[in-house]
Amino acid sequence: MTKQYDLIIIGAGPAGLTAGLYASRYKVNVLIIGDPFSSTVCGAHSLENWPGTEKISGLELVQKMVAQVKNHGVEILADTVVSLDKKENFIIKTKENKEFSAKTIILATGTERKKLTVSGEKELLGKGVSYCATCDAPFLKGKDAAVVGGGNAALMGADLLAAYAEKVYLIVRDEKLAGEIVWQEKIKNNPKIEIIYQRRIIEIKGKDRVEEIILNQDYQGQKSLKVQGIIIEVGSEPISGWLKEVGVEIDEKGYIKIKKDGSTSVNGIFAAGDITDGSNGFRQVITSSAEGAVAALGTYNYLKKK
Repeated sequence: MTKQYDLIIIGAGPAGLTAGLYASRYKVNVLIIGDPFSSTVCGAHSLENWPGTEKISGLELVQKMVAQVKNHGVEILADTVVSLDKKENFIIKTKENKEFSAKTIILATGTERKKLTVSGEKELLGKGVSYCATCDAPFLKGKDAAVVGGGNAALMGADLLAAYAEKVYLIVRDEKLAGEIVWQEKIKNNPKIEIIYQRRIIEIKGKDRVEEIILNQDYQGQKSLKVQGIIIEVGSEPISGWLKEVGVEIDEKGYIKIKKDGSTSVNGIFAAGDITDGSNGFRQVITSSAEGAVAALGTYNYLKKK
């Protein structure tokens, strides 16, 4: 028998968890489908801009969110949605062969890490190539390593990696850093970190694990750097390809278009967080959570009208 809900939230990051919390307070029967601890924020080793908290790791913040949501009686199912169809209600099927029915949907699937798509990246994944400094920095203790990127994630990754590695190269494709000023200052003042501007990695070499990286042009007279690990932090892209079949309107970059109440082009489907074109493209934990709260109110109002 297909279990029925008023609302099913697809995605269990900050947007999905906040939406679940607010929906429960509106007495909406809600289910969250997703793994909270696979969300992008869990890879942040230090968040210093979450209001009321001086400093907290992304993992710890998500753990607190999960506990709070569960205390409000919200069910979280660590599964993956494989299909979403519209009949009288929305029908959802998951990877674990479970089926659910819902009157409304909130899409909060977030983003996934971008790849460099260079030779050696895929082959050496888990053998020195990583997309998570929080996960893998300890394995590079006493070694030379590189971080690729110039935004907040890359700067935080370099800062964490420097606590373990002997030397950290920060490879930035632009002529300046793009992260917050406070993080830029930390990186520039860390003697372990050497910033290399206007360079790209074109190849990652190694037999059983990473041994060196090849740059697109010389740096101090050579194109290669000897490193034993590389953390890739070059941004994210929306997980929205499968939504084209659902009929939800997305922009040219793959982000879901939403209205002020979080609603999409399909009646009954709302969206929140990094997957949307909301918040003027300012994708932060706090804006994702805010969109989750707005979408929860939107579904509540929609259900009242029905």
